[in-house]
Amino acid sequence: MYSATFTFAKGEYDEEFYQLDKVIADTAKGILGYLGEEAWENTSAGLISTVYYWETLDALQQLIQHPAHIAAKQKQSQWIRGYHIVIAQVIRSYGDGGIGHPLAAVSGSASSPQS
Repeated sequence: MYSATFTFAKGEYDEEFYQLDKVIADTAKGILGYLGEEAWENTSAGLISTVYYWETLDALQQLIQHPAHIAAKQKQSQWIRGYHIVIAQVIRSYGDGGIGHPLAAVSGSASSPQS
């Protein structure tokens, strides 16, 4: 499994931003291998961080190569004031079930704690 974390400083959004954002979100959810996402906001720092979870790098690559994603990257400076992306391999994911998480339903050695 893999994660792609997109952290950015919020700027001014317009209608085009919202349209592209919806297309990208719908596209991601339709890609075989998309496992889910979660988002966090640090209001004092003005940062938003969204973590997308993927079964494979190929699945993530499909989103990266999608025309709407490419268009958004080309215009990102109109809507955000800086960003950073981290692509990581998920070694393990587990919890006590007390909160929902996109990887909670994933089974196998990568999703359970090691003894």
